[in-house]
Amino acid sequence: MSGQPWEDLLTADDLAVIERGGYGKKAGMGERPVLLLIDCQYNHIGADAPILEQIDEHPAGGGAAAWAAVRRIVPILDEFRRQQRPVIYTRYCFSERSARYDSFAAKRGKNIARFVDGAPGTRIVEPLTPRDDELVIDKVHASAFYATALLSSLIRLGADSVIVAGVSTSGCVRATAVDAQSNNFKVTVVSDGVADRIAASHKASLLDLWMKYADVSPSADVLDYLKQLETAREESDGIPR
Repeated sequence: MSGQPWEDLLTADDLAVIERGGYGKKAGMGERPVLLLIDCQYNHIGADAPILEQIDEHPAGGGAAAWAAVRRIVPILDEFRRQQRPVIYTRYCFSERSARYDSFAAKRGKNIARFVDGAPGTRIVEPLTPRDDELVIDKVHASAFYATALLSSLIRLGADSVIVAGVSTSGCVRATAVDAQSNNFKVTVVSDGVADRIAASHKASLLDLWMKYADVSPSADVLDYLKQLETAREESDGIPR
């Protein structure tokens, strides 16, 4: 477990529980992964500055930490595209008609106009701009599986696993990863490709996911695995890609 983001949270008893309870075992990334990029929008990524310097302009933005995650995602996205593997994006946004029913907005007292489809902040950040042939799923709940076509899309693609990145770790990333595992997909969360507004929430959520629901792996390991998959595919069909 050395080098994981949550290590500084754990007591000696916590470490013993993890070891003796058998938590955190690897499930593997699967043979037919889909890259699932969660809510990588200007509203949630914010500006590339320390979070408190940008929070007035981007109240839901993760700031510099979120942009660091974006930079880690880019090589993974490029590798998926190079290997012609599927990529699915999600956006958190509403139609004008449905916005009034957002109970989460009511709890936070947020300006819902920022999240109505077409507002500038609903756009996916430029380094991760979807291609025309990549699916973008709009959602209004934390889990990308709830009341969307994500599950049926993954089934149609023949996916056996999802690699999850984006924001925020404790919210939509965590909810989506748990639901992916509940639907019998292998799940990998990219530890340096996710971000949160609160450092403790980020670390604790990654810990929970790693213990019970997902593999939590740095982007370098994900890239290495993708290259192994490509080599295995070439060897099986004899056609370099």
